[in-house]
Amino acid sequence: MNMMPNPNSRAIEGAWIVLALALVGFHLKLVFSGLVPNLVSRPLHMAFILPFALILRAETKARRLTGILIAALGVAAALWVAWNNVRLGDQYGFLEGRFQVVVAFVLLAVVLETARRTIGWPLPLVAALALLYGLYGQHIPGEFGHSGTPLASFLGTLTIAEGGIWGSLTGVSVNVVAIFVIFGAVLNAGEAGQGFMNLAAAAAGRLKGGAAKVSVLSSALFGSISGSASANVASTGAITLPAMTRLGYPKRLAAAVEAVASSGGQIMPPLMGAGAFVMVELTGVPYTSIIAAAILPAVLYFLAVWVGINAYATRFELRAVDAADRPGARDVVVTSLFFLVPFAVLLVSMFAVGFTPEYSAALAILAGTALLFTNSEFTWTPAQVRERLASAVLNAAAQVSMIAAIILCASIVIGVLSITGLGVKITSLILEGSGGMLWPSLLLTALACLILGMEVPTTAAYVICVSVAGPALVQLGLEPLQAHLFVFWFALLSTITPPVCGAVFIAAGMIGENWLKVALTAMALGVGLYIIPLGMVANPALIALGERPGAALLAGLRIALGLGLVSYALIGTQRWGLKAAGGAAGLAVIFGHLWI
Repeated sequence: MNMMPNPNSRAIEGAWIVLALALVGFHLKLVFSGLVPNLVSRPLHMAFILPFALILRAETKARRLTGILIAALGVAAALWVAWNNVRLGDQYGFLEGRFQVVVAFVLLAVVLETARRTIGWPLPLVAALALLYGLYGQHIPGEFGHSGTPLASFLGTLTIAEGGIWGSLTGVSVNVVAIFVIFGAVLNAGEAGQGFMNLAAAAAGRLKGGAAKVSVLSSALFGSISGSASANVASTGAITLPAMTRLGYPKRLAAAVEAVASSGGQIMPPLMGAGAFVMVELTGVPYTSIIAAAILPAVLYFLAVWVGINAYATRFELRAVDAADRPGARDVVVTSLFFLVPFAVLLVSMFAVGFTPEYSAALAILAGTALLFTNSEFTWTPAQVRERLASAVLNAAAQVSMIAAIILCASIVIGVLSITGLGVKITSLILEGSGGMLWPSLLLTALACLILGMEVPTTAAYVICVSVAGPALVQLGLEPLQAHLFVFWFALLSTITPPVCGAVFIAAGMIGENWLKVALTAMALGVGLYIIPLGMVANPALIALGERPGAALLAGLRIALGLGLVSYALIGTQRWGLKAAGGAAGLAVIFGHLWI
């Protein structure tokens, strides 16, 4: 995919590649070079991502010119912070002089505009309202007002200290998320994606409803490194949707399968749409523990989708993939090596040797880069290698810039909540509104996640919701990791739930089907997305695989059985009596012990 703003100019293309290579090199150097002051690494991170977020994506000349101006201002302000980091550290978040106030306003305005151009209005609007609250909230009567903060202190905390845009969330983006995104881009530039498809086709292609099951497996594998439902639909769907159509699958089912399977990529370790790394920072739980907690619920989600496909396969007599269209054994083995080798380096480094996740991912990047120099025929050409390397660094830079734009903007919200104490007040409101009871609080939180997730990306919706609702859920008895996983899963609901269901819209558009029909089918197939987060609360052992594997597996069996019954009720029968009985039985298996 050519991402150049002027594809006819080799000089411009070369400049973007060099800049993207510098971005990738900067983040790798941070991993290998040891400690760098936060007020250096985080502003430099912002400086690197601005050209890709504001200029590379520009669709018109006017947008490109304004993007250049905004990027130049933002880069200059970020570099000024990095250059003066020692002096600013001694100011303890208090601006000195008019020039520093101007720099602060420039940084905040650039962050808001970068997020707006990258993901649209909703998140920047929330951040702008938060800033207005911080500046003028002292004029609000009652408990939701605040005592006021001096302008120099308020803006300084957000822009020259580590309490706003240079806060811990941005640190996650700099130190961990960027490395894993680069890892995914390197794998996708080679033959790892084809390896995912071949392995999935070999494993499931011959089964009843095989093409749909290939979509589930390939999306789970691909999603584990892409972390984006939309990217997952666009990539794996380009192969699986035509395959399902050729085999006579109903269009609404084919699109729903792809949307549901692709959405699961955001809950499948190791990447989880950057959510796992943000969770590390917000909970203080080690990355390996979060992966251990998240893996079993993710597997249950895909198992529920698999059961639903089996039910549809019986109803519609869905055929397996033709033998001629399934890959041969050699192709499966050879192409699988393109993702198995880097994954092996990642897992061995992290779990056997004990390296940090980012250091392990950096080593896996080097292994994946080495594999870009060959192909499944074990040949190579200089042109192919150049194209792959350019694709890897450009896609890495584009994806890092998008996630960074989201996290920088969300950091404004988190900073204001902290400075003004608004987060504590909203927590108190949730506790009062639910009568101090856990399950009403969970339902209020789930509704907030769904509404917010309709308009902002999953990671941002999770960060904002957990910042205000997480403390309330913990006060009502949930473990912090339980609360965070619950919120993260429900922040994902909007990918398949109307009225705004991004994965469904993309899949429906690719196959030419009415989106509402696809959404209704997707909701039935993806029922696990609605039930499993509640199951984590009802059966806490489900996320204790690392500490209590036996109890976790028993809880997993309970929820798997319950999900199977619910899927049968929704998909496997057309008789309303059986639907009611199956649904009630499934919910009783999962939640019944709470009332016994």
